[in-house]
Amino acid sequence: MRYYIESDGKLFLVDRSGVLDLPASEEVPFPVEEIAPLGTSEPAVFCVPHLAGHPHDWLGKDELPGKRLVSKLALEAVHASMPRVVVEAVCLEEGRLLLVKGSRGLTEGRWSLPGGFLRFGETPARGVLREVEEELGVSAQVEGLLDVKARQGPKSRLQWVMIFFRVSLQAPVSPNPDEIAEARYFPLAEASGLLFDELIREVVAALRE
Repeated sequence: MRYYIESDGKLFLVDRSGVLDLPASEEVPFPVEEIAPLGTSEPAVFCVPHLAGHPHDWLGKDELPGKRLVSKLALEAVHASMPRVVVEAVCLEEGRLLLVKGSRGLTEGRWSLPGGFLRFGETPARGVLREVEEELGVSAQVEGLLDVKARQGPKSRLQWVMIFFRVSLQAPVSPNPDEIAEARYFPLAEASGLLFDELIREVVAALRE
């Protein structure tokens, strides 16, 4: 087992035959708190160190890709530790919630909210409007931020940050069949029971309170 030890964006690495690598537990000279396993090709755990001060001499995680002699595992761990951001659209109309059933990918055959991955360089608000337009073929307007949730994927071991926006649609939907097999409005109570994702169900359930 290797330890991925990060503090304020700085990483504790060891020099293994001239290659910077993640340490094994016996190579760590200070106490750490194990947080969660990472989705790397070899077992590695994200850890928080207990230090007396800031580790100024450690390498910054953003510096690793520019270094020539860095292990594959260390680079994998940096990539795996970066949160994946998803934006979700909550579209309510007369007490009914718009759900979409995907035609491919993770949501294929499952009811969910319109939404998807935030693009690099994109603001969350712009991202959710883009996803609505791509999936439903309609322009929309962000009415406000509803909630932010986070979890670690049970299989991928990646951390997912989900940002929920209240969104109003500017016209009837025209789903893109390449992404969306079906789009329908459901009463809130029914919609909550149809959703496959636990965190999305929590947000929808709160709308009924």
